[in-house]
Amino acid sequence: MAFQIRALVTAKWLRDAVGTRTRSNPRVLDASWYIPAMNRDPKKEFTQPGHIPGASPFDIDSCSDTASPYPHMLPSESFFAEYVGNLGIGTRTHVVVYDASDFGSFSAPRVWWMFRAFGHGSVSVLDGGLKAWVREGYPLTGEFTKPEPVEFRAKLDRSRVKSYQDVLENLESKRFQLLDVKTPGRYNGTEPEPMEGIEPGHIPGSVNIPFYEFLSDSGCFRTPAELRALFRNNGVDLSRPLAVTCGSGVTACHAVLAALQCGSQDVTVFDGSWSEWFTRASPELVLSEGKGKRF
Repeated sequence: MAFQIRALVTAKWLRDAVGTRTRSNPRVLDASWYIPAMNRDPKKEFTQPGHIPGASPFDIDSCSDTASPYPHMLPSESFFAEYVGNLGIGTRTHVVVYDASDFGSFSAPRVWWMFRAFGHGSVSVLDGGLKAWVREGYPLTGEFTKPEPVEFRAKLDRSRVKSYQDVLENLESKRFQLLDVKTPGRYNGTEPEPMEGIEPGHIPGSVNIPFYEFLSDSGCFRTPAELRALFRNNGVDLSRPLAVTCGSGVTACHAVLAALQCGSQDVTVFDGSWSEWFTRASPELVLSEGKGKRF
């Protein structure tokens, strides 16, 4: 492609690019997803009218390993390839992902990371999400035409993903830093987890930067200078390997995108995140100011 793929694109850029033949003509995905406490239905919102014209819905729960006991874990290469191909996305398609959250970005960075993990670098996040699109006065629609399926080839880059065993071994080896982007209450164990059967807390040795700290008041990502200072002031050294965790691997991807804006690509995601750690780890490895893990 003649143009440079940026991790973040503006609402104006997307408005100008959609439907043109002279620029990237991206395939747009609405990746809206919410935890139950948010009381929002992304499928209903997509059709009332609530999506960018030409966008297709992307469901992170459907595009996941449904055999796993942990929520929305990465699917197999073949499943991802079929799911994405059915959205009209080919190997050379530029994909732009957004969500409709009040934060500006909530689940979209997860889908951005999934594409990159499966070897597709032509993917961007709409900076500020649907919130920015609406703020600029651009139109929404409730109409949707299912795209024609195309061939997509997926190859998982396992260096982008950390497993439970990787994180467990790192408690001793300390080969990488561990960043937890849950809210402070969930990290400290003083506020409840939204996942049934999971108590709040954090992994030993992890540091906490809530995912929303990477965003400005407008919902857009902070400037690279601000992001570098945020990482540095919280003890994260972007010159060293970094893994990110959260509740279930969704908002962890904010930190990956933020680090990339700072020029750092050595950042991975603990896909199972806290849901897997709490389930599998021994009680002494579940740190919490609350009740912690009980048997």
